Amino acid sequence: MIAITPVICSRHLSVNLMNDLKKIIYCCIIILTPALSFAQKSNKPNFTFVDTALLAANKQNKVCIKDLTVNGTKKTKIFIVYREIHFKKGDSIVIADLYKEMEQARFQVYNTTLFNEVKFEMVALDTANVNINVQVLERWYLYPQPQFKWVDRNFNEWFNTYNASLSRVNYGIKFVHYNLSGRRDQLRIYFINGYTRNVSFSYTAPYSNKKLTNGFIIGGGYLQKRELAIKTNYNDSLIFYPSNPVIRSKNEFLYKNWYANAGYTVRRGFFTKHIFTASYNFIKIPDSVILGKQYNPNYFKDSVSSKGIIDLIYTLQYANVNNGSYPLTGKTWFAFLQKRGLGFTGGINMLQLEAGYNKYFEMGKGWYSSVQLNGKVKLPFDQAYINQRGLGYGDIYLRGLEYYVIDGVATALVKSTIKKKLFSVNIPFKYFPKLLNNIPITVFAKTFTDVGYAYTQKKYDTYLNNRLLYSGGFGIDILTLYDFNLRIEYSFNQLGEKGLFLHNQSGF
Repeated sequence: MIAITPVICSRHLSVNLMNDLKKIIYCCIIILTPALSFAQKSNKPNFTFVDTALLAANKQNKVCIKDLTVNGTKKTKIFIVYREIHFKKGDSIVIADLYKEMEQARFQVYNTTLFNEVKFEMVALDTANVNINVQVLERWYLYPQPQFKWVDRNFNEWFNTYNASLSRVNYGIKFVHYNLSGRRDQLRIYFINGYTRNVSFSYTAPYSNKKLTNGFIIGGGYLQKRELAIKTNYNDSLIFYPSNPVIRSKNEFLYKNWYANAGYTVRRGFFTKHIFTASYNFIKIPDSVILGKQYNPNYFKDSVSSKGIIDLIYTLQYANVNNGSYPLTGKTWFAFLQKRGLGFTGGINMLQLEAGYNKYFEMGKGWYSSVQLNGKVKLPFDQAYINQRGLGYGDIYLRGLEYYVIDGVATALVKSTIKKKLFSVNIPFKYFPKLLNNIPITVFAKTFTDVGYAYTQKKYDTYLNNRLLYSGGFGIDILTLYDFNLRIEYSFNQLGEKGLFLHNQSGF
């Protein structure tokens, strides 16, 4: 789950570089000082080797795995761990490859997101035989979370523009279980009220057969909103209906959406996954949005104020990285094919093709770099407004242009980052020793550049459409428990704007 929260931008606040740098330093001090006062260097090994002198001197010889055991699982079924290890009892491995093979297996077990710690121990029995033990420490899987959050893009907008109005908040509870039956299956139930309403559930079971290769997804819910984004203006900002925010706060729910989805997953190996999904959405909006020329008759590209939408989606994913939530080495890629509607032209009918490729490099001495590519195209080019999302939505944005939404039916995005690991520490935590021994904190400094492009037809053109976009900046990433990542970034863009932004991302 990802939440993006821009905090300070020169488009909204006139600040100079030194003041922003002070804010970066202040944020880091506030976050890290309590931790560092109790911290110890994070030097606990993930691998232990016992009696390796017994192994043959010739590193090209093979050794047999006489026993492979797993300890530490309580809720998780032990076969889920074995499923992620690409060698088994009785296999033979070249001695020179032992460390590399165990490191790869540890990555695969950790990337299930079921464990806080994964450690491998190898014991040499003689010159040709070894035992391997996998020690895991399970995470906490059950999260009944109270919800209280403003609906606006960030705290500054809610506090300054809307005077911290309590009518513009959502409240309720989110119930999430990330390992319901011990088979890595997830159950989510949301009860949200306030400015928007959302009652929904989803259940994901990645291993529903004996071979642990196939799974399924089901979900559904009902969503209501008091305001509706009906178009994007020339300055690449969303225009809402109704236009008066006071009226929006007091209004009844304008946007209503029933939805249901089901999916089937196939993962026969370790790195490649196929996902087949079908969904149905019924969306109802006010008649005046379609009938009033001052609003957007192109919202559905039909003269109707309600629409049933069928989506058929196929996704092919590949992931082989050291950490699925914050990769430093390895690569990922995906291909995405979506057919919306049962026709080919007119209305909400759309064929979307999207692909992405990410490569992560270790450069030595704590230096890392990455290149992330994304591109998509929607056919035909003349699309309904709800199908025109381009850059600025979700994770597909340029750092430094977070305040803009750039619609388009064809987009391209390149992100490049160079980072340096500054330090890694552990904070002792003795209150729940069976669940958590310490809280790790790792800090990276980074610099980055982004380039993007969004194409749209001239009749939908805005200021940032159909032109090369670029931005850059520097910042700090702070990683801690459960793969939580806080990103503090100072960004520049081609418009001459600069600002300080906070982003956070969780492994869950």
